[in-house]
Amino acid sequence: LGKKSVLASFLFILLFISVGCSDDSVQPESRLNDYVKLWNKQDFEEMYTDYLSASTKESYKSEDFIDRYEKVYSDLGITDLKVETAFEGEQDREDKEKVTLPIKVKMNSIAGEIEFDKDVELKKETRDEEENWYINWDTTFILPDLQKDEKIGIKSTKAQRGEIFDRNGKGLAINGTAQQVGIVPEQFDDAKKAEVAKILDNTTEYIDKQLNQSWVEPSLFVPIQKIAKDDKERIEQLNAIDGVQFSETAVREYPYKESAAHLTGYVGTITAEELEKHKDKGYSASSVIGKRGLEELLEEQLRGKDGYTIYIDREEPAVIAETEPEDGQSVTLMVDADLQKTAYTNMKGVAGTFSAVQPETGDVLALVSSPSFDPNDFILGMSAENYKKLEENAKQPLLNRFAATFSPGSSIKPLIAMIGLNAGTLDPNKTIDISGLKWSKGEEWGNASITRVTDPKRPVDLEAALQYSDNIYFAQTALAIGEDKLISGLKDLGVGEEKFPLEYPIRASQISNDGKLTSSKLLADTGYGQGEVLMSLVHLASLYGGIVQDGTLMKPRLFETTEAAVWKESITSSDNAALLKKDMRKVVTDGTATAAKSDQFALAGKTGTELKESQDEKGQENGLFVAYDQNNPNAVMSILVENVQDEGGGKAVQKMVLQTFEKWEAEGRN
Repeated sequence: LGKKSVLASFLFILLFISVGCSDDSVQPESRLNDYVKLWNKQDFEEMYTDYLSASTKESYKSEDFIDRYEKVYSDLGITDLKVETAFEGEQDREDKEKVTLPIKVKMNSIAGEIEFDKDVELKKETRDEEENWYINWDTTFILPDLQKDEKIGIKSTKAQRGEIFDRNGKGLAINGTAQQVGIVPEQFDDAKKAEVAKILDNTTEYIDKQLNQSWVEPSLFVPIQKIAKDDKERIEQLNAIDGVQFSETAVREYPYKESAAHLTGYVGTITAEELEKHKDKGYSASSVIGKRGLEELLEEQLRGKDGYTIYIDREEPAVIAETEPEDGQSVTLMVDADLQKTAYTNMKGVAGTFSAVQPETGDVLALVSSPSFDPNDFILGMSAENYKKLEENAKQPLLNRFAATFSPGSSIKPLIAMIGLNAGTLDPNKTIDISGLKWSKGEEWGNASITRVTDPKRPVDLEAALQYSDNIYFAQTALAIGEDKLISGLKDLGVGEEKFPLEYPIRASQISNDGKLTSSKLLADTGYGQGEVLMSLVHLASLYGGIVQDGTLMKPRLFETTEAAVWKESITSSDNAALLKKDMRKVVTDGTATAAKSDQFALAGKTGTELKESQDEKGQENGLFVAYDQNNPNAVMSILVENVQDEGGGKAVQKMVLQTFEKWEAEGRN
């Protein structure tokens, strides 16, 4: 071989020997990369068992590592953990037994982002006759500058919950105050314990539990129970007992109490189930959350975000992360709180519901469910016994009736007339001549019949049919309209749509259970508001508002931030609307609603008192009345009272509406 060939062969052999004899053991860079992957997965057990150096394990037991990581990450609400190595490839190093490599740690916490750089020292150790690289760990890996025996502190600054106001700025749900009742043990006579328990509607066992807490000392004020600041009778009784004292405390307050309870709802301490449902949203076990009504519906908007400071607890605390509290957003409703209260008061605890809508704007002025409950009782502490009473009350005060749908009864008749007028199948001047109180299509209906309340002894036109609420007239009107046109006409009024267009979840109105009116008996029954048609009272009031507005049906709106908008452009002609308004005025002056006659108002509207288990039997009867003042048509009010036969009948229902108009007028209409 030539010299060049010999040299090339020699170099090849050297290269072969160099490659073949290279150190193929795990390198510290790849070892740290694997550790970082486990860290990002928060697999703290494997991190401790397989990656920490022997000296680290001598200083830190598994619970000092695994349990502390898990507790710290849980308590600090750590999310979006991202640990990265801050080097590329293998690093040059002189020491073959120890090496330092950089990493970057980034995470989100309840107090905001935490980010720090860290130099990680790895050392070579032999275990089970195998060499590998292990990490010298300390508590600065958890948080920067955290020493072994130091504790991490969390300080919270509460955000103010957004408040709920009515259209005039009156508070429906506000951040108010209550009286915290407490006992100073050294000043208190134990013989008075039963008396205090009775005043607070509580038990001596509960008071003992509070007084026997580990932190209690004889001279300290021990909180027992909150009571309303305007509960003057109980405050006076408790003030007379030595050792009982008061302190003002911040609470959520509902000034309109029962009258707006189903609308506002209330807040309460979050449950374990709610905490799981809303995990990763910043709630803790002590958080307050909306439980019903608008408090629940608008939780995200109202709640705000508490401020947090994470710090290392020292003589001079070292702040790790900090965020300022962000107060929740307040909400203004189009509701008139005084009208809401007036309507509720005038219902006198009967089971039913009331709605009021402003025709020109669609503003929902009132949404009432009766009977009700005081949401302040839940804030101050609702006993299990009192809650059981609410649950077992036959009138179901916990049921939100304004969100439900009901058979509209005869209050649907102006709407059926409107559909007939629009379709050209109803001539308002044409009379029908029916003798007696019953009418049937014989065998086609299985000999079932339709009953009317009054036989006027003369032919009946539209005006008379509305005036005397003639079921037979409107059954025949529906048959003349026909299934297709009646369904189409009801859909034009929003009946049968999938969703009712209000910001509060109101059940959608339906035409029938299957959306069809195939049976002629069902078609006829629908004409006078029986059958299977169901409507909410706020929908009913809105539709009457469309008649008041000469055919323009406004979209109902609850929030001030929602722009007024037309829902249905033209539900009827202005001529048809004028005819219906004239006829509905006659219902009050000379028809079924004479109990609502007044020299002060020119009320017009329609009654509905025909919902029974069977038309031929006595049974449950719901009384309805929808009315507005033709001289000042700024509100359509609708009311439904359940079991009206036990509550004074239809006349009592009409008087409730009249009294509401009177009180609202006296207080100054808005």
